[in-house]
Amino acid sequence: MLLNLHVKNLALIDEADVNLGEGLNILTGETGAGKSILIDAVNMALGAKTARGLLRDNGEPAGVELLFGISGEEKERALKALGVTPEEDGSVLVTRRMSHGKSICRINDETVTVSKLRSVTALLIDIHGQHEHQSLLHKAKHLEILDAYARLREQAVKEKLSNAYRSFVAAEKELASYGMGEEERIREADFLSYEIRELEQAGLKDGELEELELRHRQMVNGGRILEGLGKAMEYARGEAGAGDLLSRAVRELSEAAHYDEGLSELLAQAAEAEELVSDLGRALSDYVSELEFDDRELSALESRLDFLHGLQVKYGRTYEEMTEALEKRKEKLQALQEFDERKEAAEATYERSRKKAYRLARELSEIRKEEAKKLVEAVQRALVDLNFLEVQFSVNFTELSHMGSGGIDEIEFLLSTNPGEPLKPLSQVASGGELSRIMLAIKAVLADSDDIPTLIFDEIDTGISGRTAQRVSEKLNDIGRSHQVICITHLPQIAAMADCHYKIEKTVKGGRTVTEVTRLKADEEIEELCRLLGGAAITETVERNAREMKELARSQK
Repeated sequence: MLLNLHVKNLALIDEADVNLGEGLNILTGETGAGKSILIDAVNMALGAKTARGLLRDNGEPAGVELLFGISGEEKERALKALGVTPEEDGSVLVTRRMSHGKSICRINDETVTVSKLRSVTALLIDIHGQHEHQSLLHKAKHLEILDAYARLREQAVKEKLSNAYRSFVAAEKELASYGMGEEERIREADFLSYEIRELEQAGLKDGELEELELRHRQMVNGGRILEGLGKAMEYARGEAGAGDLLSRAVRELSEAAHYDEGLSELLAQAAEAEELVSDLGRALSDYVSELEFDDRELSALESRLDFLHGLQVKYGRTYEEMTEALEKRKEKLQALQEFDERKEAAEATYERSRKKAYRLARELSEIRKEEAKKLVEAVQRALVDLNFLEVQFSVNFTELSHMGSGGIDEIEFLLSTNPGEPLKPLSQVASGGELSRIMLAIKAVLADSDDIPTLIFDEIDTGISGRTAQRVSEKLNDIGRSHQVICITHLPQIAAMADCHYKIEKTVKGGRTVTEVTRLKADEEIEELCRLLGGAAITETVERNAREMKELARSQK
């Protein structure tokens, strides 16, 4: 469950710290007090895009922290599968810092991507606002709801179907590759044969291109090389060259060493240097004698290089790339030569994978239809609880013309809210207020089958009042027995049902309007209920009504 919500520097909130409790947590406040900012803050921490208007212009980053308490081995395993290990006290801290153009996400002080943040928090919390109510108008959402309800029965089949569908798509793609006609096949085979001959007859050798380019550079610059060698030889072996000078130095040191034994080491160094220079001179002479710069060799070398460079353009820059290109062309040619046999095998593979995928899709469809009956009964009971007194709810199945990764089913929720009226799609019969109650009914049913510990409801009371509001509060209380529920409301019937009640209000501090969140004590809850009940003044009658409303709510706990 969500233990703590901490918000800093977001819109009108300087800093808010809210410790949340089990059961039903209610947030109330005047219109414009900042209730929506708290929902925006939670959405921000869950990885949603944040409206620029929520970030302050003073350069201070906005920050939101959600502290979750994790219970249950299954939830821990699911988190660990995503690379998240709860702390020793069973907590997981989700943090997001945002400034203009920058976002930093952390889980337990480890920096993570927004994608991972969303994956992790999807296991811990679910937000239901007006946008999701409206999603009930789209049929894709209906299948998602049914699958969530039937997930325990569907899970194994859906995994098998997912694998079978991928194999089916791959087989379909493979078969499509055999769509070329005979003339096109002959042309392709002829061209591949030509390229194979060209590569094989090229006599490619590993390292040849590099050796040829080195020899070409040597031959093109032969004059400069000979000039440099000649001067080097003159400096090493010529008169007054290094060799001659070192020879003189050795003679002088040898004579001096007769009179000073301390010069023996220097004499040895000089003799060694003389020998090295002498060796260098001989090596230079040998190198010059071996140099050959034949115009015919240069012409042949340039011709070979031009040919190899042409192959590079067509088949790859390196020897490895060109040999790989040769092997690929041989494989393609073999495939064309065995075209009929391979096409027949591809057709057989396609047919097997298609039958398997459709068999699993129909098996999944049967499970969905069986579970849909249970869902219809459960949702219809929940709708009656929410004051849809003459309601009929149904699920209509249509088989898709082409199977998708989710199977062959397209479903649509149908509703009739008045006696004698036929069942129609939700988009044709449900108002905004009814959509919110229908979604609440569905969430109440799903709460028994899902394992998301915290549910947030925003604008769940849109377009309702009176007895219907009381029914909604009772349904929220029912969900709160097995889940932590956080609900923003303006209706006293719902607020009275709170296990923990928080007031959101605007105050002025330092000449600036800010939003604050306060957990209410028992007497303060009554005052807030009086405010929600309305009236120019809080009279004894209003206060008595508020206390009676709270007592009634307690009796239903």
